[in-house]
Amino acid sequence: MAARLKEIYKNEVFKSMMERFKYKNVMEVPKLEKITVNMGLGEAKDNAKIMESAIEEIALITGQRPVITRAKKSIANFKLRDGMPIGAKVTLRGDKMYNFADKLFNIALPKVRDFKGVSRNSFDGRGNYSLGLKEQLIFPEINYDKVDMIKGMNIVFTTTAKTDEEAQALLELMGMPFAK
Repeated sequence: MAARLKEIYKNEVFKSMMERFKYKNVMEVPKLEKITVNMGLGEAKDNAKIMESAIEEIALITGQRPVITRAKKSIANFKLRDGMPIGAKVTLRGDKMYNFADKLFNIALPKVRDFKGVSRNSFDGRGNYSLGLKEQLIFPEINYDKVDMIKGMNIVFTTTAKTDEEAQALLELMGMPFAK
């Protein structure tokens, strides 16, 4: 899968982006730098099993073991102390990144009920795109019977694009199903 997406990127994306944005040099064409998958688990401070299952699920989905994120400071109202585990994240690069993007665009997102495409308004102004998912069940690796709790996740596509328009064109050419 990753090889196919990489090949499409090298041939079609480069040509299309060079023509559309009138780049003078091939190195100006934006690239997908990394994909970050983050799962915030505030409930994990009370129940360690939630954290273990989240780590297992992220590893299944991405093919890479996640890093546990910890609280940076104590917040008494949330009964949170400095250093407590509150989430898990994975940063994907290279072939794993392209595999995950292909799986997300072609298998997972179309499984979302009443899916009409992802929002075009989630760019940050610097060419990066953020996407929020309400449940991990849309990925084929997750067995519905073994899920103890439905958890959402944030996915961030970091590109080398300088503007949101360039980043949107790049992700669209790679297969991101944007809403019409």
